[in-house]
Amino acid sequence: MKIWFKEWKKSRIVRDVTLEDATEDTRTHKVVRLLDEACHTLDLSRPIWLAPSIREFQQRAKTRFSKDAFIDSIDFDYLEIEVIEEDETPY
Repeated sequence: MKIWFKEWKKSRIVRDVTLEDATEDTRTHKVVRLLDEACHTLDLSRPIWLAPSIREFQQRAKTRFSKDAFIDSIDFDYLEIEVIEEDETPY
């Protein structure tokens, strides 16, 4: 699985990182692990998965975390995560 993490501000990507997890773990575990790694790399607090974000990610393999999903303040408009490559690992 490969996920692209993008910080957006004023309709532009201001920072991004692409991370990969090649383990045999479940999709959910991979997503959580990669989100943790991306937050560490980008020096962000981990966002909270709110119900709309979960639904959107399940349906489109992509979602956005706005300032409401972060405990700390952020200096960008939202963090977008998008699966760009996925293996056939069960959920």
